[in-house]
Formats: sequence, structure tokens, C-alpha cells
Amino acid sequence: MKWKPAVIAAYLLLFISSEILAIPGVDKKTLTGVVSDGETGETIPGVSVYFPDLKTGTITDVNGSYSISNLPNKKTIVQVSSIGYNTILVNIDLSAITKKDFILKISAKEINEVVISGSSISVEQNRTPTPVTVIPKTELLENASSNIIDAIAGQPGISQVSSGSGISKPVIRGLGYNRVVVVNDGVRQEGQQWGDEHGIEIDDNAVDKIEIIKGPASLMYGSDAIAGVIQMITAPTLPEGEVRSNAMLNYQTNSGLIGFSLNASGNKKGWIFDLRFSNKFAHDYKNKYDGYVFNSRYSENSLNGIVGLNRSWGYFHIHLSAFNLTPGIVEGERDSITGNFVKNIASGDSIITAPISSNQVKKYDTEVPYQEINHYKAVLNSSVLLHNGILKTIIGFQQNNRKEFADVMTLDQYGLFFQLNTINYDVKYNLPEVRNYNFTFGVNGMYQNSLNKGIEFLVPAYSLFDYGIFGLVRKNLGTVDISGGLRYDRRKENTKSLFLDAQGKPVAENSIGSTERFRSFDGVFDGYTGSIGTAWQLSNTVYSKLNIAAGFRAPNIAELGANGIHEGTFRYEIGNTKLVSEKSIQGDFAFGINTSHVTAEVALFDNHIDNYIYLSAINNSMGGDSIIDNNMVFTYISGTAELRGGEILIDIHPHPLDWLHFENSFSYVEAIQKNKADSVKYLPLIPAPKLNTEIKVNAKKIFKVFSNPYFKINVLSFFRQDKIFTAYSTETTTPGYVIVNAGIGTDISLKRRMFLSFHISLNNIADKSYQSHLSRLKYAPVNYATGRTGVYNEGRSLSVKMGFNF
Repeated sequence: MKWKPAVIAAYLLLFISSEILAIPGVDKKTLTGVVSDGETGETIPGVSVYFPDLKTGTITDVNGSYSISNLPNKKTIVQVSSIGYNTILVNIDLSAITKKDFILKISAKEINEVVISGSSISVEQNRTPTPVTVIPKTELLENASSNIIDAIAGQPGISQVSSGSGISKPVIRGLGYNRVVVVNDGVRQEGQQWGDEHGIEIDDNAVDKIEIIKGPASLMYGSDAIAGVIQMITAPTLPEGEVRSNAMLNYQTNSGLIGFSLNASGNKKGWIFDLRFSNKFAHDYKNKYDGYVFNSRYSENSLNGIVGLNRSWGYFHIHLSAFNLTPGIVEGERDSITGNFVKNIASGDSIITAPISSNQVKKYDTEVPYQEINHYKAVLNSSVLLHNGILKTIIGFQQNNRKEFADVMTLDQYGLFFQLNTINYDVKYNLPEVRNYNFTFGVNGMYQNSLNKGIEFLVPAYSLFDYGIFGLVRKNLGTVDISGGLRYDRRKENTKSLFLDAQGKPVAENSIGSTERFRSFDGVFDGYTGSIGTAWQLSNTVYSKLNIAAGFRAPNIAELGANGIHEGTFRYEIGNTKLVSEKSIQGDFAFGINTSHVTAEVALFDNHIDNYIYLSAINNSMGGDSIIDNNMVFTYISGTAELRGGEILIDIHPHPLDWLHFENSFSYVEAIQKNKADSVKYLPLIPAPKLNTEIKVNAKKIFKVFSNPYFKINVLSFFRQDKIFTAYSTETTTPGYVIVNAGIGTDISLKRRMFLSFHISLNNIADKSYQSHLSRLKYAPVNYATGRTGVYNEGRSLSVKMGFNF
């Protein structure tokens, strides 16, 4: 690997910050107090008192008291939260305050949480101009899902491109793939996001909270965040002196999913650890039209660990993880008479088609074709006080190994094998607050190297290096918060040439009889981005937001250099080295209220993208379709795109029926290409309008044993999507459908300590047969026995989750 200047600078800054730790005399502060109920005056045990920027905190004892030591001598934000109460977010000057009591008010609905995404410091959700959605752990537990993206796909403005139950890709307001950045352990997840059938390599059990930025976030995250960012956040550090362990079990009836997760964490004199092992596996899922969908099975294993040190000067945390996913690839081939699924098997030197027996669909073993993905990650995350400011550094290494097995004649021989190595770096300095101004400057980016280690080839081997230099400022004017910043990005991509002999094996350049599969290419892409916005607290219950942000995305490796059949898409792709960077400008406006009876928000956006990259068919010399290996040939071109829409949310919780919630959300996005013919006017893979209606009954406690019990009925309505990309038979109209779900759950406590929780969900109660507009299986082959095209989504399923705390 060739070292780059920004990587060297990042390591130098890391070394400097480590030297700071040796400097004695850092003031250590202690904060104590009591948390009580605003109505009864009684003290409240089990309340979280947490400093997000310091990653330290505690929980109130049985008397409602708390004490946190080893705090720095500076001003920082503290979050006080407990289920059923309004969260308190307040800046505390620890140099002047050593005792602070808090009074919590009972809340029917809480929407103003602390967020860390898109900002240099933690801020209140209503005080950041950027559109941010927060999904807490409690909400993730209440819903049944097959993976982490599936768990958030019901959120307003969020969708998923799926290839069966094991593979999901996030879509934010109509944009996905390399236009969405997923952040985990502080670094962007890099795992060949350009592929239709490439999912996200993150254990859903290890995620404590999710923050979603809707809209360009290039200012903080660089290239590819043109649609937004999904940040997966792990659980807060335990209070000093505590050690805990827990287990989570999950079973889902439809696919026979069996999952478990074991966790142990602790904090001994500031030395922290958090270890987790998770496993899940599922056989083929079923629905009313297809029966069991052959090869929709998958298995997943994950090992995560965090070790580190918390002190008054800051913290050092090391994150390590190993993730394995083996999903089957649904091809959808069927017997033309019976309509039953079939598979290819080896018979001597030939390949024959065989029917699927009833016992095969409930097996957990892998079947060809399938993928095998191994993702390894190591991240060093630090925050150190430096001259009353904070120096934050993140250095990460990832390796993504993605193999595809598709040949029944050689079951153990992979065809495609991408190995992607990535070094991420992020160094920023938060200056001390002056007159309510917060300034942050930094540099971040990555070095990447991808190899082709298989015997089939779709994209060339390549290397990539980029960096972004940015500056942010935030000003508080009482009820008004103004924030913005500027950034410059530069990315260099280099692809390697590849020559193949007559048997398709790599040979030296210009060897006799060889053909050139990939041509070497050197490209540089750069751009300026920025944002400016304001959040205005019109009163204690009413707020508004206005934000304008610019985004930047360099073309990905498939768009630049592809030359091969993209499996599962039935097309031959050819890259285009003349492409330039996508650049967007988006305006966002939001208006919301949060009263004791009603919580509501209207959020609108308009996103204009220049040089929007998309696939277009290539014509032959006769004007017809160009064909290679019986597949239509496509290449990447660009145009001008416009996306507009928004979300409406309303939750009615009428007094005195505070235990009753009537929640509704509506999402809509329209996406067009300007000055194009009708067949290519609308962008592909744009989610249908979505209405989510839920009636929920909950309580704080029943019989002093059952805490936070709830019962809910959810109706998810997808409208007809006929604004589609019809050219080249890319998309077809998707009719509307309605899915009804229900759930019930509670925590069970003994001696004021929660030791058991359970959540039961019944999804798709009516066993509705439907196809999501963003499902890749919608375009599987025709079932000639029924006349239906493609494969349908999962039918009725009962999910049972049980959590044990030790």
C-alpha cells in the first residue's frame, strides 16, 4: 500500500493526541444530584444521566440519586432520559456547577432527542436545521425484521431495495446505492455498495440507536452522501463500577428464522468493554402465491467488541468486528406446467433441471447460487481535551470479501470474488465555545484498494484515495440556531487493465491471442460543497427549520469501468470513463408542534442534481438493441434530475387518554429527469407514496411488575406506483397494497430491576400477497402456470423476541 499525505497526517495527529495523555494536572470534576417526577415529586430510579460528547454517564439509584466523576472542567451537553418522560437536554458548565437536580415531566410522545449526526457536537434534534430522524432501541425491538435496513424501512422517507429477506439496501427520499452513506463505529461502511444484491454488513443487535440525515450531507461525510446518511450508534458506555450481561432470542415462523445475541459489558475504574456475539439463520420464506421461495434462505454471524479508557481528559475506544453473511440468490426459475420452483443440478458432465422437494425448502443449508460475505473492521476512536477544545480522531481499517458461487458443476469454486480494503481517517478539532459560537475544522477521507480474485469479472481492480477539508460554525441566538459550513473534496481513482486469453484467464498485457477486458484509467473528481440553515423555536411547543445544502458524488467503479454481465439484473454493463461528478443542491423546510395532545411535523424538500448518472441501452449499427451473451447491453450516461416531496407526521394522544396514541405518517417523492422522453422521464426505483397508520396503547407500569407494556395495530398502505422508468423494460407499474401488522410487549421487573422483556409481532396478518416496487425479485421470470411475473414478498409471520438481563 502506498502511503498518502492525509493518512500520514492523521496518524501524526493521533500520536500527538496520545502524548497529551501524559500531561498531568487535568482538572477532574464531579456532578451529583437527584432526579424526580414533576407531578408526584417522587424520586425516579433507573434514569439515564449521560454526556453524549464525553461518552460517559450513569443511572440513578433506587433513591433517584446520581453521581458522575472524572468529568472535564468545561461546558458540555447532558441528556437526562427515561421511558415515559420528556428528555431533558441542557448545557452545563462543569467548571461552575457540581450539583444539579432534574425534574422530569410525563410525556405521551417525545420527538426532541439529542443527535450527533451532521454536527460537530451533540445538539437537540429541534435545534439542528438538518432534517434528522432518530430511531431509538425500543422502537427497533418492537418491530420484526430480517436485517438492520429492513428494521427502518417503515420510517417516513425511508425505503429499501431488497433481493429476498437477507439482502436490503437503504433508500432515502428516492436515492440509494452509492448515494447513501452508512456510518457504523464512526466510519462509513464500505462493502461494494454499487451492487444491486450487496447488502449492509452490520449486526442489528449491536445497534442501540439510529440517526438518519435526509438530504445532502457531504459537508461532514464527503462524496456519496448526496442522498443522506444512516448512522448506526452503539450503546452508551456503562456507569463506572457496573458490569452487565444480557441475551436476546428471536424466532420468526414464516422463514423459520432463529436468532440469538449474547452481550457482556462493563466499566471498571474507567476501563470499559462491550462484547457481543450474534447468530441468525433462516430457511426459505413463503407467501400465498409462490409457496416457499426457493433459495431465499440465509445465515448471519457477527462478533463485535469494544475496549477502551474513559478519563476526564477524554476517551480512547477500540472497536473490532467480524461479520459473516451467506445469503442465497433467488433466480425464480419454475416448471412451466406446475409453476413450482426448480433448480439446476449436475448429472455427470451435464446440467439438468430438477424439481424442489417439500423438505428442501425448510433446510438451512446453502444452495447454489449464493454469496459468502466476510467483513472485518478495526476502528480507533478518540476524543482528547486540547487547550479547552476537543481533538477527535477516528482511524479505521475494513476488509470486505465478497464471493459468489453459481456453478453447480464446481460447487466449491467461486466465480466473482471482490476483495476491498479500506482505510478511513477523520480528524477534527472543536474550538472552545466563544459567545455562543462553536467552530470546527477538520479533514477526513479514505484510501481504498479493490482486487478481483475470482474467475469472472464485472468491474476492474482499482485504487482510490480521497480527502475532504471542511469548516463548520454554529451560533446560538436564544430561540434561533444558525449553522453552516464549507468543504472541498478531491478523489482520485485508478483502475487496472486486464487481459484475458481464449479461456477467459488473466494473462500479461498484449499477450498473443489475448483480449482486453478492462482498460486502465486515471480520474480525478473534485467539488465544493456547503450548507447554511436555521432552526427557530417559535415557542415552547412550535418550531421551524430551513436548510440549504449542496452535495457531491464521484462516479463509482461500476459506472466508470464495468464490462460484464451483472448477475441477477439480466444485463451486460459497460462503464463510461467520461462521466463527471454528480452535484446537487437541496432545500429543506420543516414546521412542527409538540404539545400535550398533538405531535406533528410537515417536512418538504426539493433536490436538484446535475450530471445524474443512470443506465441507458446501447443500440447496434442497425438501430436495434445491442446484445452480448444473450443479454441487452447498457452503459452509463448522465442528465439532470429533480426530486421533490416530503413527509407529514401527526400523533394524537388526547388528554386524559395519554395512554392512547393515534400515529400517522405520509411519505411522497416524485423524481424526474429534465428534458427527457416519457419512457426515461421518471427515475427508476422510486418508492411509491406510503401511508403508515398506527393505534398504540401503552402504560408506564402495571402491578409494579410489568413496565412499559404496549399493544399496537399498524396499517401500512402503499399507493400505486406508475411513474416509472419504462425504457428497456427496466420497470413495470406496481399496484397499491395494504399490510396489517400487530404487536404486544412489556418489560418485567423484580425488585425494581428489569430482568426480562418480550415482544410479539404478527406481520402481514391477512397474508397479503404483494410485490414491493423496490424488490429486485419483482423482475424474476414469469410463472407460466399462473401468468404472474416475478416473486412475491413474505407472507404472514409471527415473531417472538425475548430479552434477558443478568
